[in-house]
Amino acid sequence: MGCTHDWVGPRRLAGVFPPFSAAGSERPAGPAVPAEPAEPAGPIKRKSGTGMPAVGMVGGGQLARMTAAAAVGLGATFRVLAESETESAALVTHDVMLGSHLSFSDISSFAAECDVITFDHEHVPGNVLAALEADGVLVRPGSGALRYTQDKLAMRQGLSALGVPCPRFAPVVTVDDVASFTGGTWPVVLKAVSGGYDGKGVWVCESAAEVEEVISHGIALLAEEFVPFRRELAALVARSPSGQGAAYPVVQTVQVDGICREVIAPAPGLDAELAVAAEAMALRIAAEVGVVGLLAVELFETRQGGLLVNELAMRPHNSGHWTIEGARTSQFEQHLRAVLDLPLGSCAPSGSFVVMANLLGGTDPDIYDRYIHVMAADPAAKVHFYGKGVRAGRKIGHVTIVAGPGDDVDAVRDRARRAASYLRWGREDGD
Repeated sequence: MGCTHDWVGPRRLAGVFPPFSAAGSERPAGPAVPAEPAEPAGPIKRKSGTGMPAVGMVGGGQLARMTAAAAVGLGATFRVLAESETESAALVTHDVMLGSHLSFSDISSFAAECDVITFDHEHVPGNVLAALEADGVLVRPGSGALRYTQDKLAMRQGLSALGVPCPRFAPVVTVDDVASFTGGTWPVVLKAVSGGYDGKGVWVCESAAEVEEVISHGIALLAEEFVPFRRELAALVARSPSGQGAAYPVVQTVQVDGICREVIAPAPGLDAELAVAAEAMALRIAAEVGVVGLLAVELFETRQGGLLVNELAMRPHNSGHWTIEGARTSQFEQHLRAVLDLPLGSCAPSGSFVVMANLLGGTDPDIYDRYIHVMAADPAAKVHFYGKGVRAGRKIGHVTIVAGPGDDVDAVRDRARRAASYLRWGREDGD
């Protein structure tokens, strides 16, 4: 499982990319959302003057920071559009432009010195992306694909048209709309149609009074059935403009208060056929909507043993941070390979399993002495810091442990948790 590669050239099927299967064969599909027009394959223009391509990443957060490190090994010129010189990526990247991801003028000026632009978040307005593309800027993933991460209603409608299993959903405006949707069954999940991330913009409502409070915010909302899932999974795949696809092993994610706290790769005890189906589904979604770069498909594994798609992200993703040490090709290098239309790398894990624990800020910002303790206590633990100021509950780094011979998954999970706890609180038995 994992590391599935498929080649799909410029052939078209009624204006839609043929769906992927895990083995690369085509299979009949239901109604499909239109894919973006095929991009011409071949070497990128390389206008940097160095003989190597220049990639610009819009957004200066930790994803851009870790992508910058991957760009060094690939030899690509890497530029960042950051809002502040103190942002995570701006602190470690030589070529930084300060500007707003909301400004067409800023992004256009930034893109003028890049061969291709990509993103560490999905918050660039769709009309800005479309205007850039109209001006000939190479945007990967493009505005047509990114729409399905920016608009949750469009995502649900598009995936449903493809026959991809999703929770039952409906757009809602009033309390009566929600009551009609629930049919008297509570709880119900309300989601902001746009702008939500890391648990923000999601409300689990137990009553009409709670629904009324959410509706009072005056934002566009989507109602979804509450899914009593067994656990949460994520399928991370990459797709290049030439149509090559690559899939990492399906992982288990552990969420607390809407924030990913732990990732286990591959997902322990996951049925082999279900894992292949998840990889194939993610590859198919990437092809159908025209993703170029990474696609993370967040999934619910239901108590009946099926899969439902929860969310999509078209960028490096928290569920893939384990790949820096834990896979032959990190997700950050893979994303760059994809947007540059380079051959994709191996997704094979470097150990029998890998555990990643997110590091959240505690109450003491002086973390250095605790860092030394963790390095000495568990030399196999790899700690990554994001260059962010410590704030209680803020994601400031992660810890990764690749299993060694004879390691037990529960024991490795405990080691990663203890390391993250000590870095946060100065004790190994904290949250």
